[in-house]
Amino acid sequence: MAFLLLAPFLFHLLLATVPSLTDAGNGQWQLLQNSIGIVAMHMQLLHHDRVVIFDRTDFGLSNLSLPNGRCRQNPKELIVQRDCTAHALEYDVASNSFRPLFVQTNVWCSSGSVAPDGRLVQTGGFNDGDRTVRMISPCPDCDWEEVDGGLAQRRWYSTNHILPDGRQIIVGGRRTFNYEFYPKTDAKNSYSLPFLVQTDDVGTENNLYPFVFLNVDGNMFIFANNRAILLDYDKNKVVRTYPQIPGGDPRSYPSTGSAVLLPLKNLQAKTVEAEVLICGGAPRGSYEQANQGKFLPALNTCARIKITDPNPQWVMETMPGSRVMNDMVMLPNGNVLIINGAASGTAGWEAGRNPVLNPFLYETNSPVGSRFELQNPTNIPRMYHSTAVLLRDGRVLVAGSNAHVYYNFTNVLFPTEFRLEAFSPSYLESGFSNVRPKIVSPPSQAKLKYAQKLKLRFQVTATFDQNMVSVTMLLPPFSTHSFSMNQRMLVLEAIKVTNLGRSAYEVEVITPPSAILAPPGYYMLFVVHQEIPSNGIWVQLI
Repeated sequence: MAFLLLAPFLFHLLLATVPSLTDAGNGQWQLLQNSIGIVAMHMQLLHHDRVVIFDRTDFGLSNLSLPNGRCRQNPKELIVQRDCTAHALEYDVASNSFRPLFVQTNVWCSSGSVAPDGRLVQTGGFNDGDRTVRMISPCPDCDWEEVDGGLAQRRWYSTNHILPDGRQIIVGGRRTFNYEFYPKTDAKNSYSLPFLVQTDDVGTENNLYPFVFLNVDGNMFIFANNRAILLDYDKNKVVRTYPQIPGGDPRSYPSTGSAVLLPLKNLQAKTVEAEVLICGGAPRGSYEQANQGKFLPALNTCARIKITDPNPQWVMETMPGSRVMNDMVMLPNGNVLIINGAASGTAGWEAGRNPVLNPFLYETNSPVGSRFELQNPTNIPRMYHSTAVLLRDGRVLVAGSNAHVYYNFTNVLFPTEFRLEAFSPSYLESGFSNVRPKIVSPPSQAKLKYAQKLKLRFQVTATFDQNMVSVTMLLPPFSTHSFSMNQRMLVLEAIKVTNLGRSAYEVEVITPPSAILAPPGYYMLFVVHQEIPSNGIWVQLI
């Protein structure tokens, strides 16, 4: 039976699957766990190097037991009112083990951000969870705390973004054409956003999980369907309207593509440029066609735009193949990994076909026309409800796919997927070990202030090129439904590099000057030498 329980949870803490690597070249795949017992519909890395993973509570019994005979009793639940299995867990990267977490309300298709103090603040969901706020702190035995009715509006398929003052904005959701903030600071709880009405395709929507990025001027870039606005969220005023993506096809759920804010550079300049890259999606009408058994080829294009330009225009690029339901993961060297998804169809259970097993590497700074590189394939289809997040060691954690009701493994084209794997980009290959920096100081968990001079000491055993050294900071995202909320990279250019002797070096940089460029919180910091990143360290920007 699909819902038979595996061994008790202590088994998962003590026993890790022996990893196995595929052949080297253009990245390597590693199976970490044959089953984690739930589907990784949502993932968030926290600063104690553990990943919070969860799916939904109305699927029936998962394959991961709650500890100590604990059970969830919920008369509002649609499938099982008494449930002694977990629907959330915490994965320990260092030990390759996991422990179950107890989530009380339905987190299906929810959203989240990490607060400046390092807690995951997670919002919304379905049924009894659509107005709930949940929090989990990064500690060895912490579990979910829930605030019933913490939201002003029902939030299902919404997007969250951390703000410069530490609050988060929560944008949109199914039939929710507004935004709100958490924590609450004033009497007015939500603000109308007509843009979400304008981008709502009747019967299909195509504007759920909008792509939201904090612009360098403090306003919010919001993309839905096939176009975008710049919103002054304090005044509830649209200050700019961007042109429609050429071709007019939708990129938002369920015609799901993905998007990233490209690395922010020259942070000490008077004006800082910001670029957004959107890749993949499905042609208009794909959702309706898929429901009738016809699966249209997905989009094979990316669209890139400088959102800070006086006259911004989309620049179109062609990927090595079509892709829908793809994730986009920012790598420590500023390149983007396009991973997961299908070549035809759309988002939804069994609504996609032709899994795309090869990731695409997008080289951000290469010339147009030569930015894509095909990577080695996995052997696990990652379709609807797959996720991917960058780890501090430079690997990309990949999990999830098709979380069917009752965790169905049979009589479906793409069964419920419990396997957990990691993709190691080519920069982790052993041939680059002597080029790879090793950070000596500051220690991990260091606290940094804005506009602070920072000296990092590191070691490189190969011939050192001081003109090819930079420091990057990455805000770890909340990943769900092919979008990584809050994913933000800043490049700290070297202002001075010193040879300390015996393969030791010191690079001096200046931290971001404001919380608009880099909202407060925990970042992974990397030293990059000749495009090869170090292992990261955690720093807290306060």
